[in-house]
Amino acid sequence: MTALAPDLRAYPAPPRVLSPADIHLQWFASPEEEGRTEEPSEYKLRKAREEGRVAKSQDLVAAIGLLLTAVTLAILAPWMLQTLREMIVRFLKLSTESDIVTDGALAAGLFFRYLLRLLLPLASVGVLAALFGNILQVGFLFSVKPITPDFKKVVPRLGQYFQRIFSMEGLYNLGKSILKIAIISTVAWILVNGELERLRNLYMAPFWTSVKLVSGMILKLILAVAVTLLALSIPDYMFQRRQFLERMKMTKQEVKEERKMHEGDPQVKGRLRERMRDLLTRNMAVNVPKADVVITNPTHFAVALEWDRESMAAPMVTAKGMDEAALRIRRIAEDARVPVVENRPLARALYAETEIGQTIPEKYYQAIAAVLAHVYALSDKGRRYARAAGAEDLA
Repeated sequence: MTALAPDLRAYPAPPRVLSPADIHLQWFASPEEEGRTEEPSEYKLRKAREEGRVAKSQDLVAAIGLLLTAVTLAILAPWMLQTLREMIVRFLKLSTESDIVTDGALAAGLFFRYLLRLLLPLASVGVLAALFGNILQVGFLFSVKPITPDFKKVVPRLGQYFQRIFSMEGLYNLGKSILKIAIISTVAWILVNGELERLRNLYMAPFWTSVKLVSGMILKLILAVAVTLLALSIPDYMFQRRQFLERMKMTKQEVKEERKMHEGDPQVKGRLRERMRDLLTRNMAVNVPKADVVITNPTHFAVALEWDRESMAAPMVTAKGMDEAALRIRRIAEDARVPVVENRPLARALYAETEIGQTIPEKYYQAIAAVLAHVYALSDKGRRYARAAGAEDLA
């Protein structure tokens, strides 16, 4: 009798163990690999600043705070030791003269007064140093966006976690931490080793002598560590700024969307320009006959100018056109008997630098005055005397 083989399909499959091949390379993608190759725009940087996202080194803030606090401690150390000694004597005396049950509130109030006297100067300097360190890097900036609760950040994202660990920034932070630990340990060992003989003999020294020696060593260690961290924080700030600009890089599509947002849809702008050209073309038949002269290229460009000394500060462009529009302006001018003057460089310059309804630039006053004087000289006698003064004033 043969045994029946068990049906393996009835049992659930064991969980699949992830292998290195299952790790998606996008976890370690750099901004360039994500398509972010364009430099950040001023608008994006300004918006990020309003949200509190700026290039900043926390090590620089910590180093400045530690250094200024240590300097304050060094300056106030004699006064603080004296205050501490006074507090101890005061409480020892109070313990023999008062009842702790009935005078507990007095003792507590006295304790907190001494505590404020000792800690308030250091705490104030620490707060001011932190503000100074931030203002030094990013200027005056206040934003509650970084501390606003965002539940999206609570959800763990494995991809971002791996990307942050194995990225250049993660490796840099690891190396920076190891370097700081090594430097601080070396400074502490050198300082303690230099005072090792005196530390061994402290059991024979008076109490306050021991306190002064140990306090001085601690203060020297704090100052040395603060100066070291300050020196390391300067390249850290440069690195953080570079990483911030890398994170702020934009894709080509983002650049297009931002340009469209600020400048408007190119298709809409094109339709508006086309409508404007149609309006200007329809107005040619009205504006060109009013002109005093039409300056041509002769066939590629045409600019119609009107000059009234009493109502205008300078000749004004009433119509302009290129190619077919230029030919149409010339035909309308010839039909209305408006003088047509050929001046290729002047026509090209006026077409490029002026718009319809604008007065000509001041640098062309002399050239236009010569053209108008020539036109008025060819006109009837009354018009010549009426307009000649205006041409002379323009020149």
